[in-house]
This record gives sequence, C-alpha cells and structure tokens, in this order.
Amino acid sequence: MELSFLILLICSFFSLSHSQKYYNAIFSFGDSITDTGNMCTGGCPSWLTTGQPPYGETFFGKPTGRCTDGRVIIDYMAEYFGLPLLPPSKSSGSSFQKGANMAIIGATTLNADFFQSIGLSDKIWNNGPLDTQIQWFQQILPSVCASDCKSYLSKSLFIMGEFGGNDYNAPLFSGSSTDTVSTYVPNVIQKISDGIEKLIALGAVDIVVPGVLPIGCFPLYLTLFQSSNTGNYDQNGCLKNFNSLSAYHNSLLTQKISTLRTKYPGARIMYADFYNQVYQMVQSPQSFGLKYGLKVCCGASGQGQYNYNNNARCGMSGSSPCPDPHNYLIWDGIHLTEAAYQSIANGWLKGPYCSPAILG
Repeated sequence: MELSFLILLICSFFSLSHSQKYYNAIFSFGDSITDTGNMCTGGCPSWLTTGQPPYGETFFGKPTGRCTDGRVIIDYMAEYFGLPLLPPSKSSGSSFQKGANMAIIGATTLNADFFQSIGLSDKIWNNGPLDTQIQWFQQILPSVCASDCKSYLSKSLFIMGEFGGNDYNAPLFSGSSTDTVSTYVPNVIQKISDGIEKLIALGAVDIVVPGVLPIGCFPLYLTLFQSSNTGNYDQNGCLKNFNSLSAYHNSLLTQKISTLRTKYPGARIMYADFYNQVYQMVQSPQSFGLKYGLKVCCGASGQGQYNYNNNARCGMSGSSPCPDPHNYLIWDGIHLTEAAYQSIANGWLKGPYCSPAILG
C-alpha cells in the first residue's frame, strides 16, 4: 500500500513538473530563423551557404537547411511537447499529423508585387511569402485532419514567424535609409494580422506571434553599416537606428495583437518578445549561460571585432566554426546558435519573454 502511494506521488510530481498543456501538433510559419529545411528537401543546393558544413554540426552532424549549428526554437518546442521534430512542408513522404513547418529561408511578409513597386523585385529570391506559406498549409490540411479540422487545429500550437526581417533587409541592403524602410512597417504588420486571421478562421486557437530581432546588434549589420560616429552606437555596441526600426515594428505588432485579442476573445494570441531577450543576451551573455555576445562563432575567425567578413561567411571558403558554439549567442552573423535558441524556447514556454507564456 505504501509503495503504490509513493508511485502515485512520484507520478503526480512528474505531471506537475512537466507541461500541463498538450498539443496535437505544431504548425510553424516564418523565414530562416525557423526553417527546418524547406530549401533542402531534395538535398541542399550547392549555392546555399547555409546548406553547407559546418551548419548542423552540433546536433544533426550534417547540414539540414536549418541556419544554425543544430536545432532551432520550434525543434525545442516539439521536444518539450513530446512531438516529432517538424518536417518541412515541402518534403515528400512526410506525415504532417503531428505538425509541419512552412517556414523557408528568405521568406518575406509582403508579396512580390510590393517589392516590384519599390524596384526591388530582383532582391527577392524565393517564392515563399506569408500568403504562400498559408496556401502550403491549406494544401497539407486534408492529410492532417480530414473532416474535423477545426477541432484538431484548436488543440494545435501555431508559431507565426518571425516575419518582417527580410522585408526590411531587401531595401536596407540596397541602400535605403532606416527612415524610408520604417514607412513599410505598417504594411508588414497588416499582412501579419491578415495571416493570423486566416489561421483563426481555419480553426487555430493558440498562436505565438514573435516580434523581430534587434538587428542593430548583429555582426552583418554592424559590419555593413559601421560608422565612425560613436553616437550611432548604444552602450552595448549595437546600432541605434536599426534597433529603432525593430522596436517600431514590435510596437505596431503588439498594438495589432491587442486589437486581434479583442476581436477574437476565443483565441489565445501570444506575443513572443525576441527583441528584449536577445538584447539582454547581448548585454549580459553570462546570465544566459553564454560567454560571447557580439562575436560570431562561425565566420572569419580573428577578423575584426566580430569574427565576421561578408566575403567569408559561414559555409564559404575562408570561414571556420569555433570549437565551442555553446558559448556563443550568434552563429554566423545573422542567425543564432542552438544554445541561444534553446534559451529563447524556454523564455517563450515559461516566460518572461512571451506574453502570455505558452505554458501560462
């Protein structure tokens, strides 16, 4: 009798210490921050630097199309909820009943016609904007839930992004000022909002909506837009005007999420605060179990203060990986390490970097 009571106590403790939530599946949308291989379903193309070694070395032992040394945030989400790692939605022969990932490297929020209107159609190099990703999701739905999709999707977790980074990269890298690019932000936010509403109409209830990263803290931007004016940098060495652009996006996004929560009281729309967590990781990497904030793990080792050279990026000749990626925040100058993504996943699951926390 005492033994059975002890077993019951242990089981109760385990169930309380682990997630109280259960999800049928996870469905993810986004860009290279969350892509799990949609550019590499038939093998990674030779021109794709993120599809070459040492990408994937830490966990998979080979490149998978993920733009890091191992797992990304949604991999940790899947593991936490006892689900298989999300297969890319474009992979043939995969089962999508437990989830699928529509995210693809280079994805934008806005469609090609917008970039054509501002003379940048040549800078958009894949066909996976948000609208298209939602179409991909609708195409796989019959294999996921057949007739009773609304019920199935109401018990699934959706990750909407992040979206916006590539919408801003295209004009920024083509010479547009941050002031000009900031005028595009309301269009981006409206498109994200439209996407959320489409998912809710299909049956989504639990939706995580990440903001954008503090791009002014990434070595790619710090190198391309370096300034001799110290007033352009904040106390952590990040470029103020680029971070202001990110902050503006996130401000409009949180306002839009508030409006959507009022409009859809039955939905649980969670804002994931990429910006503040990553900024704090730059400011105090040790607080997150890391050693280096602005230095790149995989890049041009020893070059400049960031180990970054745009002509010797990770996956290209002239670059090499560090031996200890678990100590780094930044993997390749624009994407984070597996260690950083694990920390971010925990921050979204349990707080304080997701409002409300996924497990809240």
